[in-house]
Amino acid sequence: MPPRTQELSAEHVLLVTLIVQVAVAAVLSTMLVRFWWFRRILLTEKRDWPERLVFAASLGIPLVAGVAIRKFLSFPPADLTLPGSFLAGLLAGPYAGALVGAAVGGTATTWGEWIALPFAVGCGFAGGGLRELCPKEAIWHFSPLFFTDLHRNVWKLVRRFQIDWVVVLLAGPIALENLRQVLGSRFGEERLFYLHPLNPWLYGLIILASILCVAVPIKIWNSARIEHRLQEQEKLLMAARVEALASQINPHFLFNTLASISSLIRSQPETARVLIVKLSGLLRRLLRSQEHFVTLREELEAIDEYLDIEHMRFGPRLRIEKDIHPDSLDVVVPSMLLQPIIENSLKHGLEPKIGEGRLTIRSSRQNGHAIIDVIDNGVGVTLDTVPRVKGSGIGLRNVNERLRVIYGSNYQLQLDSVPGEGTCARIVIPELTVHARAAAS
Repeated sequence: MPPRTQELSAEHVLLVTLIVQVAVAAVLSTMLVRFWWFRRILLTEKRDWPERLVFAASLGIPLVAGVAIRKFLSFPPADLTLPGSFLAGLLAGPYAGALVGAAVGGTATTWGEWIALPFAVGCGFAGGGLRELCPKEAIWHFSPLFFTDLHRNVWKLVRRFQIDWVVVLLAGPIALENLRQVLGSRFGEERLFYLHPLNPWLYGLIILASILCVAVPIKIWNSARIEHRLQEQEKLLMAARVEALASQINPHFLFNTLASISSLIRSQPETARVLIVKLSGLLRRLLRSQEHFVTLREELEAIDEYLDIEHMRFGPRLRIEKDIHPDSLDVVVPSMLLQPIIENSLKHGLEPKIGEGRLTIRSSRQNGHAIIDVIDNGVGVTLDTVPRVKGSGIGLRNVNERLRVIYGSNYQLQLDSVPGEGTCARIVIPELTVHARAAAS
């Protein structure tokens, strides 16, 4: 014979219903916060009417569906009339709470539960009234773990007569659930849906479930707010670091160029004058440009002006070669990225060299990355001194730091040098063209 199944008692059914009801509130709040427009509404406390209506519709439609599921599928945990209406008022104001309450209560009224409409609207106004009374940030401190500090909050309220808003917010769902129990007992479940307690401890669990159905969504939404703010702070911090690093480059470049010009004033005054004119043109370009990112084409145009200055200083000893792939000209790079590398090649690689110096700038695109090489045939450095060279000078250290800040720790300046033969400085960055940047913005 098949084993006999043991049916759950009424107490067990009610207990499971309460647990599932809290789970439904958690799932609904988690689903809503995944939508960007809902998260955006949560980020600010001053909301205009369109945002309040969007918030009311976002919360009201699932709540109305929950009432319908409770009625047609006999699934009581889906009905979140009390906590949903109270939440709408608490977070979006009394009128938004009343709208949600009217939608939810009106749905139940169509099936004869005529007390549901005034009760739900009252829950919305109750939440909105508390929102008008308490500090807005105090609402987000309402946590499912309220009971851990409840004794301290109550003692503070009794001893110092100091209002603790956690206790005040806690009193809202407690009072509303007690009111629902009174109305339900007086007029019957066919006039107002409520969970009928069979004993005092179940009555306490019903009140606890109503509190948690309010506190759990607030906790989930507050975590999303904090996460979003941390991401924004991280973006601002990165932008500040990039700006600080970029501001180091121009003075460093300026000081070195002025030092080069000062060495020519006595021996070659005409050359020094031309260099000053070209330097003023280059500085004028830098002052006009406030962009942290430019195309490789724009970066090379700025480099040409700098190389004109250095070519006049070096004379025929310096030969410039370029091997720029046309497809790489629209790749977006950090501004003033190449100038410190080229300056380092000229100063430490080619200037000490006897005879002709050759500087080659090469670019290509491979496997979703842009590759930029600056190659010189200068004196080079030994392999064991490459890390020291990258970290000692302001220019190369700055370039290396900018690459790590912008693209991550996997992207760094690569130096490959052979003593007496030259040095290759390579930059490998993720490929982003100017068209992709425009589309993203």
